[in-house]
Amino acid sequence: MHTPFSRARKSSRRYNLFLNFFRDYSTEPEQRWLRMRKFISYYRPHLPLLLADLLCAILVAGTAVALPLCANIVTSRLLALPDAPEAFAQILAMGGVMLAVLAVQIAAIFFVDYRGHVMGARIEATVRQELFEHCQKLSFSFYDRQRTGQLMSRITNDSLWLGELFHHGPEDLSIAVLKYGGAMLVLFLIDPLLATLILLLTPVAVAYALYFNRRMNRALEDSKRQIAAVNERVEDALAGIRVVQSFANEALERQRFVAQNQRFLQSRAEGYRSEAWFSVGTETFAQLVTILVIIAGGLRILTADLTVPDMLTFLLCVGVLVDPVQRLANFVRLWQEGYTGFIRAMEILEIDPDITDRPNARPMPAPRGEISFSDVAFGYEADGPRVLERLSLTIAPGEFVALVGPSGVGKSTLCALIPRFYDVEAGAIRIDGSDIRDVTLASLRRHVGVVQQDVYLFAGTVAENLRYGRPDATDAELEAAARAANAHDFIMALPNGYDTDIGQRGVKLSGGQRQRITIARAFLKDPEILIFDEATSALDNESERAVQQALLSLANGRTTLVIAHRLSTVRHADRILVLTGDGIVEEGTHDALMAQGGVYANLHSVQTSI
Repeated sequence: MHTPFSRARKSSRRYNLFLNFFRDYSTEPEQRWLRMRKFISYYRPHLPLLLADLLCAILVAGTAVALPLCANIVTSRLLALPDAPEAFAQILAMGGVMLAVLAVQIAAIFFVDYRGHVMGARIEATVRQELFEHCQKLSFSFYDRQRTGQLMSRITNDSLWLGELFHHGPEDLSIAVLKYGGAMLVLFLIDPLLATLILLLTPVAVAYALYFNRRMNRALEDSKRQIAAVNERVEDALAGIRVVQSFANEALERQRFVAQNQRFLQSRAEGYRSEAWFSVGTETFAQLVTILVIIAGGLRILTADLTVPDMLTFLLCVGVLVDPVQRLANFVRLWQEGYTGFIRAMEILEIDPDITDRPNARPMPAPRGEISFSDVAFGYEADGPRVLERLSLTIAPGEFVALVGPSGVGKSTLCALIPRFYDVEAGAIRIDGSDIRDVTLASLRRHVGVVQQDVYLFAGTVAENLRYGRPDATDAELEAAARAANAHDFIMALPNGYDTDIGQRGVKLSGGQRQRITIARAFLKDPEILIFDEATSALDNESERAVQQALLSLANGRTTLVIAHRLSTVRHADRILVLTGDGIVEEGTHDALMAQGGVYANLHSVQTSI
């Protein structure tokens, strides 16, 4: 039973699909033109290969039309010769010509299929590379709003069909137009009346194709969204497999995947239904034309308006007309799959990075390390609450400063603003008196080392992960950094030492081992400004003491900013800043703050009593 609500919901879904189909066409004409120019521009580096591909497409079409003409010559002229030996010789000669035409056709088809596909694959790789590189430029705020599985689908699945479109698009259109035009020209030369009847069927076939073309496009748009959601579900479940299994929630994850997989299957079924109607229509058009030629041609033979050889040529040309219709169907399919993927790729490429270099940004020289915040305000959402409001502080060159306070008051946010992971909404942050927005991002981040609370290691060996801090580091420098982070001993205890593979995200290591490798990676970078965001939170007491000593040694002569909930980590800091929702409420050394008996002292007493 269909309730009013269910009917409204279906109507809404159809309306949304309609909007999705026309999304690109409803954008500003200038944007559509820019996107089409961008699409065409990918051919520019491959222009010689594209021209050769189109030339071969012309040969494929020309040879296809030439063979029926050769058959007409054999049936209408050579067989009528009175001299049998002469006719025999000329028929064999025409057979040689037809074999030569076939040889040219085979060579042209081979070039189109092989070199054309290579061209398409190269363009596909270029688009995928552009997407990946652009995603590298986008700021943290972009990834705060996006899901990794969705982005992966756009970079991999969507771009996969682009290669087919870039390859088959020009050649299929060229071959279809030339074959159709050539075959129709031959038909009009033989019998204009019969050719006109065939031509009158074309608008009906085109209208039919356009209708189901739209349905295919809507279904394909939905299918792309659903497969992206499937990727997202898989990526989320597999990345968190340890959490899944620890909570014995495999059945829950299976149910979630089944539901998402079924939605994808339903979207594919709708697409296949429309594609089936499209294919049936194109095949029916070809068969109707064949039947028309046989019946109408037979009648015209009876009235002596058409000869049997001309009838044979007509049927052969109708066979040639079938291929353009099929190529048109293939082009429409590739256009739906490829161009919709291209639009989805453009939606990412057209997103301007939030954090960019100013036009006159200059490289930052090695800083002394003075950091100043002047009336800094920041919030993660434009219309949301601000995390920091009119914050001002100055950190002297070489000073070891600790930030402590309750969770959620902006300690990590404050540190993320220094390397410009986010930009301030108001005020300014300066290093050695220069606004950090006036220097290039690359140079700024080269001089700032960050060990984040969220430990991340790449798949590969220990040495490869350490060298991420400095790719040209020697083995001796790797070892020195590992020793400084109290990591060398456990690394040497691994099966292959520094060449041990640690698995995806370092899953073969303990939490404390992963954290010490990330600290060693920062040590290897050897930055002038060092930021530790809860960098010792996963360490045991013995390792924490060792890292504290290494941290004090590394902090000597460089500006160091440490965030810690475990106050034992920062008791030796030159200055401790206590941050609350009201801003910086206390500052001083450990002993001075303990003597005040304020917020810091209360935090310390709570930790020591646990």
